[in-house]
Amino acid sequence: MTPPATRPLWKRMLFRRLKFFGVLVALVVALLGGSYLFAPQWLLGAHVMRQAMTAHVEEHTLRAGDTTWSFYEGGQGPTLVLLHGFAADKTIWLPLAEQLTPHFHVVIPDLPGWGESSRDPDASYGVDAQARRLQSFLAALNLQRFVLVGHSMGGAIAGVYAAQSPQGVAALALVDAYGLKATPNDFDRTIAGGKDPFVYDDRAGFEHALKLAFLQPPEMPGRIEDVFVARNRRDRAFIERTLSELRKPEDYLSLQQRLGQLTMPVLGLWCSEDRMVDPSALDSLRNGLVQAPAISSSVLNGCNHMPMMEKPEATAQVLTGFVLGH
Repeated sequence: MTPPATRPLWKRMLFRRLKFFGVLVALVVALLGGSYLFAPQWLLGAHVMRQAMTAHVEEHTLRAGDTTWSFYEGGQGPTLVLLHGFAADKTIWLPLAEQLTPHFHVVIPDLPGWGESSRDPDASYGVDAQARRLQSFLAALNLQRFVLVGHSMGGAIAGVYAAQSPQGVAALALVDAYGLKATPNDFDRTIAGGKDPFVYDDRAGFEHALKLAFLQPPEMPGRIEDVFVARNRRDRAFIERTLSELRKPEDYLSLQQRLGQLTMPVLGLWCSEDRMVDPSALDSLRNGLVQAPAISSSVLNGCNHMPMMEKPEATAQVLTGFVLGH
């Protein structure tokens, strides 16, 4: 071999660069491996940050009412406010937001008590209480006219808000919404039997919860699953207490009881294989909208309860057509 001192300069420079690159790769591998083993929440956080960047939204905080709200905002055009469901947070909307921000201005909050928004352990987080908090949040943002989109529990909150404060709501989109009369299913019977399907202690329990919400549950490494398990254990008391509130008649049928007060165009969007909120709720929605000037409905195939994650392109197409049509 040629002694290092007699090698041509370009070979010596190349060798140094390759050595540096090799050391860098080794450090990155060690960092990722260490993060996966000892701090998987960092990797999950990095993944969410990448999704937010791809969706062109930025995270903000705002104090309104009794809550410090955490929310995403981004995009240009008509404003859409997206409300998540029970035991979820604002990040579930990121795959859909990627489709929407080229055409719309989106505001995606963590509802009070969930995600990174603040929580008062002594306060109510039922549908009506959340609708009142939402009014404070939207007033603080000074949004004059917007389309309100609610998923699951967020759909009930959106519907109650729209019935009570219709002046700012240009249109209302309800996605697999809670709070309507529907044919009882196995999910309802599980809760009625005293079991809470939203709490779990291990990876098997987390995977079971995913199967309740997704037709094709997302695959993720075990240590990332552990992050969700730890969060669920931390929030268990709040989850159980809030579920008990939502099962009261005034919350369980909160949206059903307000349908006759909705005076804006309304969209009902359901997954055909929703195993949480039976698609028969869509019939209750259509039949109860006696004052809505326009009623649209759409059923997506190939998804369960999470169309914004399982079918983001199709969900965006339906929402875009509805918004532009009204």
